[in-house]
Amino acid sequence: MTLRNVEAGDLFVFYGLLKQGAAGQPADLPLATAGAFGPPCRFRAHMVDLGGFPGVVDGDTLCHGVRWEIRDVSILPAMDAFEDMTDDPATSLYLRKRIPLCDAVGKETGETAWIYWYNRPVGGFPPVADGNWPLDAGKSRK
Repeated sequence: MTLRNVEAGDLFVFYGLLKQGAAGQPADLPLATAGAFGPPCRFRAHMVDLGGFPGVVDGDTLCHGVRWEIRDVSILPAMDAFEDMTDDPATSLYLRKRIPLCDAVGKETGETAWIYWYNRPVGGFPPVADGNWPLDAGKSRK
């Protein structure tokens, strides 16, 4: 796995199990020391419930997330492994990409953030209607 241009100081948007306080968050990822959690944010996507964890794909729902600023990029391989991200897009469960962030009414703020974007078809999975994955809804993926 490569760092793919992620640098210290870059923002990520977490919307599921990586959100601070989320049930199912991996205990072995030192998110609080490798980066800093910031305020909530919004982004446009289609969020689905994949059975204990969410995924987002292209869509226009105003979804909820939280900003996280990476300080120590050496955490990236562990984050990618947790998200089942590989160097081969054909086998990767999630892809890491940059997206624009929005304000509470959906206007782009000019900020961009890395996000783990679901890389499989979502037919048959229920949508998360309000685009806000509950902190207590997660289950460990590992």
